[in-house]
Amino acid sequence: NDSINGALVFYTYPDASTANSSYSRTELREQLVPGDNSVNWTFEEGGRLRGVLSVDDISKDNDGKYHRTIIMQIHGRLSQEQRDMIGAEDNNAPPILKIYWYNGLIRVKSKYLKDKSASDMEILETDAWGDDEGFNFGEEVGFGKFTLEVIASAGRMEIVLNDNQRYVIEGEDMVRWNVFENYFKAGNYLAAKELGAYAKVKYYELEVFH
Repeated sequence: NDSINGALVFYTYPDASTANSSYSRTELREQLVPGDNSVNWTFEEGGRLRGVLSVDDISKDNDGKYHRTIIMQIHGRLSQEQRDMIGAEDNNAPPILKIYWYNGLIRVKSKYLKDKSASDMEILETDAWGDDEGFNFGEEVGFGKFTLEVIASAGRMEIVLNDNQRYVIEGEDMVRWNVFENYFKAGNYLAAKELGAYAKVKYYELEVFH
């Protein structure tokens, strides 16, 4: 806790990782039912995540550029029935949304369905989805405080920076995504493994609505 500035501080450095990743992270994971990860929401049900935050400090790479870190996500999840259906090892599904702090800019990454004719069962597989080209907001946030909002609804995601810049992702791929359950994540997921790398993210406000 940063009691002077009224912030919750998320600090990461390369040391240990979790399943399905080789990077370190410290994040909050949304739970609709406290203590239960099995109850989540679909895009048809919708959800909204809003935070006021800043990247307080972050290391640089060997080329002198700042490392990047993920500050918000929408992560997919397989139901137990879906997991059994495809023989998956766990309930993990791809993250449909990753929002990065990247050299002072806010960068949005999402997924697209590689084969538009894939069945509802085939699209449950992680490799059915590819990474899109991404989008950078024009406004530079640097190390200052900014507001970020994510609005998920049927077939659509809207990302809003500082209540005035908007980026919308929609279309058939987003409609097909409704096969998955989802949950919000917020915090600091550092995309660096070099010795001495680190990132410090401060959250001043964080709200979730359904």
